[in-house]
Amino acid sequence: MHELIHEFEYVCCDCPRQCGARRNTYRKSGFCRSFSLPSVVRAAPHFGEEPCISGSRGSGAVFFSGCNLGCVYCQNRQISREASGKTVGPEELGDIICRLADSGVHNINLVTASHFTRSIVKALERVRLNIPVVWNSSGYESVETLKMLEGLVQIYMPDIKYLRADIAGRYSGAPDYPAVVKKAVEEMFRQTGRYILDDSGILKSGLLIRHLILPGSELNTMDVIDYVSDSFPADSVIFSLMSQYTPIPGLEAWPELEKRIDADLNDRMCAYLLKSRIVTGYWQETSSATEELLPSFDLTGV
Repeated sequence: MHELIHEFEYVCCDCPRQCGARRNTYRKSGFCRSFSLPSVVRAAPHFGEEPCISGSRGSGAVFFSGCNLGCVYCQNRQISREASGKTVGPEELGDIICRLADSGVHNINLVTASHFTRSIVKALERVRLNIPVVWNSSGYESVETLKMLEGLVQIYMPDIKYLRADIAGRYSGAPDYPAVVKKAVEEMFRQTGRYILDDSGILKSGLLIRHLILPGSELNTMDVIDYVSDSFPADSVIFSLMSQYTPIPGLEAWPELEKRIDADLNDRMCAYLLKSRIVTGYWQETSSATEELLPSFDLTGV
């Protein structure tokens, strides 16, 4: 027996957009085009994350619809832009999380959940888990909102997409992204400290930073590697360099994004990473640029 999804309304300035939308349960609003309560499109074991997250039993991924960043090249555009899914209250979301945890996954992986933080905090406060919670985000986060998650999230897994304002503005309409993401990941690290792996190599707590190499943005990738290398104590965070960029239809206004990453660029970026002070992490082959690992957003587990 679940709580009724009653009227839940507030003026939202929870993300760096600070759009001041009046969020409620009957009309989608704000940059994220969402209701005030979470919209879930899938809750199931997922094997497409880094080995220390997916492990052998999978990561318990809960995918939310809507997004507060809106990258033009988003592979999950089906849910980030169309914002479809099942609306759930905190009690029902807590039940979904518990069922997923009981299935034997290594962790609960909350994917693109930032715009529903208030409800997710209420859901996590209701449950008792013996596995870590992963906050899987774009990195475009308010420090004040992240502080709401302290003690409820054990693993932060943000992207650092850009450290150049012109690229962030062109591809995500967020020229403030570089300044925002630095403050966000530093707050995440403050909460978790140095990463901890169990005896099987599964991440129990800590910060795992991801970066997707974009076509024509070699200097941006080098900036990200330099920032991570210089900003955190040696061997305190895990870094994942991804070459899985896959062009989507509708990028005519961004012709530089209509191609994949070539092997030469990927090799240069991997070589640059190996010369940095970063000692723990992952890199991908260009063959990873495929949509095969994208799950079906068909309300499985919801």
